[in-house]
Amino acid sequence: MRASSQKVSFSAAYQQRIVKMRMVTFQRPSEKVSGFLASPRGPIRHQAIIVIHEWWGLNKWVKERTANLAANGHVALAVDLYQGKVTADPSEARKLKRGLPKDRAMHDLKAAFDYLAVRSDVDPKHIGSLGWSMGGGLALQLAIHEPRLAACVVNYGPLPTNLVDIQKINARVLGIFGSLDRGISLHKVRVFETSMIAVKKSVDIEIYDGAGHAFESPANKSGYRPKATADAWYRTLKFFQQANGLDSSVS
Repeated sequence: MRASSQKVSFSAAYQQRIVKMRMVTFQRPSEKVSGFLASPRGPIRHQAIIVIHEWWGLNKWVKERTANLAANGHVALAVDLYQGKVTADPSEARKLKRGLPKDRAMHDLKAAFDYLAVRSDVDPKHIGSLGWSMGGGLALQLAIHEPRLAACVVNYGPLPTNLVDIQKINARVLGIFGSLDRGISLHKVRVFETSMIAVKKSVDIEIYDGAGHAFESPANKSGYRPKATADAWYRTLKFFQQANGLDSSVS
């Protein structure tokens, strides 16, 4: 693990001093959407990132990741796709995921983009998406359906296979996967990478040996890989800075 990656780990107390955190609501055509917003203190415009949770819902871990993004200089909005429901039970998580209409999820995420784009502390030309597992797949779907999206990080999420959809992606894409993931196989990852390159899209793929699905989640007791997780987070922050045209160093 790089020594420089340690710089991205902030204590909760330090984050509270430099980051504003609160729940917010924003409007889409038929109803309101809520989310956890974390933003740096200060008057300048920042890159913004739409954070998309796993099938567990908007839990503490996702909020911590969102706050860390803000501590690294981003306005980060974690969208609550389950409308307040959170679980640690896999059976309940499966039900919540199945009960989430794909069109509603996309409407909520596009509403999050529109909410961020008009904020005075956001540069609307530099809005990205980030998600894990279910949320990783939705981060890519947002890249397909929102041409203004500038950058996208998908962590072991379902990948599009339709070349027509892939051609719609304007965002730079970073894909993070584990070599032992049975759901998102290396073959699927390489097919996606090849398809992106074939239509001249920007893509960077990182594969972590010995890691399976959800290797970044501490809740994954047997599969959590802390060193790979730290490196993946470092690469994520570096990727967003480079996509924003900033120096690649991470503070």
